[in-house]
Amino acid sequence: MDLTHLLDGQSAAIVVGGTLLGTVLRCGWQDSRAAVGAIGALLRPGFDADAMRADLAHEVALIRRDGVIRASPRKLRDREFDNATAALVRTRSLDGLVEQHEISRRARLRRATAAARTLAQGADLAPVFGLAGTLVALSQLKLEALVHGNFIGAIATSVLTTLYGLLLAHIVMAPLGRAVERASAREEEARAHVMTWLAQQVAPACPDRPRSPVSMPRAIGPADPDFGLDARFHAGLDAQVGPQEAA
Repeated sequence: MDLTHLLDGQSAAIVVGGTLLGTVLRCGWQDSRAAVGAIGALLRPGFDADAMRADLAHEVALIRRDGVIRASPRKLRDREFDNATAALVRTRSLDGLVEQHEISRRARLRRATAAARTLAQGADLAPVFGLAGTLVALSQLKLEALVHGNFIGAIATSVLTTLYGLLLAHIVMAPLGRAVERASAREEEARAHVMTWLAQQVAPACPDRPRSPVSMPRAIGPADPDFGLDARFHAGLDAQVGPQEAA
């Protein structure tokens, strides 16, 4: 089989260009940038829970020795944990630590949800533009070409655009969307474990106990990759809103 017969710049331009344009028009620039950022994050090392726990160990030792009131935390490599420890020192309670963690968690899930939704839209649109390429190719046929049987080129282009649409949807867009969801689930689970450990370590040094029991951070959903990102996001919102309404 000669694979060079499967390469056609015009067909690829119609399918890829149309899919990208349609996705941006549907989802907007903000969600499209979130998708690009999430794809780029897949190429970088993910959140390292062990390294983060080692980075926090020094802060924990200082807080347990000097107390949270006199603690002066240094800047951490992770901005979200840096904000969380700063909130702990500022509020002098676990409530501030957990609330800042929840704010950061919601922002992460919003970005991941937007990225996965955008890639899903791209997967839906790719076959549509494959069909559009087929129609464009057939529209270029002229009556003289039909009379003389010279329509092989148009048929080849129409077949390739359909193929490109299917490959772009099921080999590129959809797998990337699922990869973003799986990476988000792993990161949330790892961050929840570190935050739970941090809260347990600094709890004895907090002078004021929370008036209501503070629920320790936990992973939003099971580690099963089939657990949808949108479901995790709404489950997280329900878990956060529930205690507030009860209070």
